[in-house]
Amino acid sequence: MRIGVITFPGSLDERDAQRAIRIAGAEPVALWHGEHDLHGVDALVLPGGFSYGDYLRAGAIASVSPIMAEVIDAANSGMPVLGICNGFQMLTEAHLLPGGLIRNDHGLFIRRDQALRVENTDTAWSTGFELNDEIVIPLKNGEGGFIASEDELDRLEGEGRVVFRYLGVNPNGSLRDIAGITNERGNVVGLMPHPEHAVEPGFGPDMTDAMRSGVDGLTLFTSAIQALQAV
Repeated sequence: MRIGVITFPGSLDERDAQRAIRIAGAEPVALWHGEHDLHGVDALVLPGGFSYGDYLRAGAIASVSPIMAEVIDAANSGMPVLGICNGFQMLTEAHLLPGGLIRNDHGLFIRRDQALRVENTDTAWSTGFELNDEIVIPLKNGEGGFIASEDELDRLEGEGRVVFRYLGVNPNGSLRDIAGITNERGNVVGLMPHPEHAVEPGFGPDMTDAMRSGVDGLTLFTSAIQALQAV
């Protein structure tokens, strides 16, 4: 399986995402925001960072980059697409996911190992989890507060489209503790925490059994590979 990772001006974590894909067992393919070519990939990752310096709004300029026309078409055709942090912001700005992300309610950039609960295992990126699994994934953002109208929030909850929810502490003021959501089809997922930073023992979050041993993020990438193989 070939999974594309798109680099935008200001992306920071594309190399980490490529490494996560390689560790999961797929071939990472580097893609450039200025192209109109997905190079035949089977899935896509929009990585974290500060595309275009977060000017205008985080993810807003990147959402109209040339390659996003192909991303939107691919997503609407059912290709698995994962947006991580800034990538999540891009997905909402491109209207592939509802709602939006605003500045953290405490006004500060936050970096921490964050506990999450898995609430949807039917997406292309979460099939490897068990429902209500409690996982730990690093988080780092300044504009990570998820917002939507009350009607939209009720719809997301009612349709089971909340994939990940913050546990223990809400780090950024996200409404209803929402950390990640999916589209109706389940092929597009966006989340603020960074699963690509929790894929290899010795480099992940501290866990109860050992320091730096957390690899919960790897399951998102292996889930996508399994979902593609099942097609």
